Amino acid sequence: MLAQRGLTVYLGARDPERGRAAVEELGDADVRFVRLDVTDTRSVADAVTTIDEEAGRLDVLVNNAGIMTEWGLGAADANASQLREIYEVNVFGVVTVTSACLHLLRRSPNARIVNMSSGLGSLTWVSDPEHPLSGRAFLGYSSSKAALNALTVVYANSLRAKGIKVNAVGPGFVPTEQNAAAPFPRGDRTVGDGAAVPVLLATLPADGPTGTFRGPDALEEVIPW
Repeated sequence: MLAQRGLTVYLGARDPERGRAAVEELGDADVRFVRLDVTDTRSVADAVTTIDEEAGRLDVLVNNAGIMTEWGLGAADANASQLREIYEVNVFGVVTVTSACLHLLRRSPNARIVNMSSGLGSLTWVSDPEHPLSGRAFLGYSSSKAALNALTVVYANSLRAKGIKVNAVGPGFVPTEQNAAAPFPRGDRTVGDGAAVPVLLATLPADGPTGTFRGPDALEEVIPW
């Protein structure tokens, strides 16, 4: 969707073979593979160097990497080791990549950062016994997405003066390999459905919002923190 709007897209993947296959599936769009593991600082630095040398700036950063390792566990049964693994990707990985990309984002006249969050990170929703997500929250995943939401607000406030807009989005429950082991229906949203609002946040006009939590069905739909 971003490439269709005229952007050159760098598709980050840990596995070069799968990353290049994903690029090929997208056909004639201007999408380029770059190896990226958000838990590996050298990998991040190399990816940023590639973008710098080829493009000289970064207009949009989509922090999409995320893991879920708690299927089959009770809501409070995850241990500290599992939480560290989840946070390494879902929280610290976002900080690692964002920090590494800031100098490229500052070169853009209209930079945007989109953090892929989740309704399971909404403290308002998961604390409401009447909300369907309250019974599906997980100690590691939900708290990591709540932490990501906090990062979104802090980054938005810090970068506001530079014109860099930072927003979080909950794409809804999209069937992916990550949730293949979910003990409940995996949802009927397509990848395209889940990508629609993130793409709108990635291409916001100059007067668009920052520091918000949006989605999954419309840009105007605000998810409570």
